[in-house]
Amino acid sequence: MKANIYVTLKHGVLDPQGAAVGRTLSRLGYDEVQDVRIGKFVEVALEETDAERARERLSAMCEQLVANTVIEDYRIELVGDGESAAGGK
Repeated sequence: MKANIYVTLKHGVLDPQGAAVGRTLSRLGYDEVQDVRIGKFVEVALEETDAERARERLSAMCEQLVANTVIEDYRIELVGDGESAAGGK
């Protein structure tokens, strides 16, 4: 089973990298860009066939290592099952 994990900064957390990209896009003529937030994308391959068990394990991985849940949220998407599971604090 494969999963995609999307990690983003929580709303209200300063994103200097996103702000820098936003300013540069504006200087390049992309005036329609109002805000940019930078995050992480992680692909994980699991030896697991049970979707619920996979979500539990992936959530534990995110809580312990993949995301800094003080300032980041994460979303887990099991590839091919058509479902996603949100997590984080």
